[in-house]
Amino acid sequence: MATGAKTQGLTPDDEALLDRLAARVVELHMEVPAILALESARPLGFLASQAMVFFEPTARALFRLPDYRRLAALIERRETVEGLAAKIEARADEARRARRAAGAERRARSLASKPSQPPR
Repeated sequence: MATGAKTQGLTPDDEALLDRLAARVVELHMEVPAILALESARPLGFLASQAMVFFEPTARALFRLPDYRRLAALIERRETVEGLAAKIEARADEARRARRAAGAERRARSLASKPSQPPR
């Protein structure tokens, strides 16, 4: 699946939810564990969604999760899990490129601000 392609049958709200989830995973630097969990649990998607429904009262008591039930319904579908993994990978790549560019810029500024030493 291409990273920019829309997942079949998802509403714009569903896409936005998956985008927010992917952004938050990357923001927390949890992309590797998240992708590992998504890939290893892919065959158990329906079971995972039902577990989410079962634990919903506890999760709602602990966290403010307005889209929890919608996410549980989306996780049932294999193509949604694949799409979420692709979104996380794409955002992680963007974040890595941005960090590298920022690091290169800092190094360049640091080198430019240091006075050059005369040769001996």
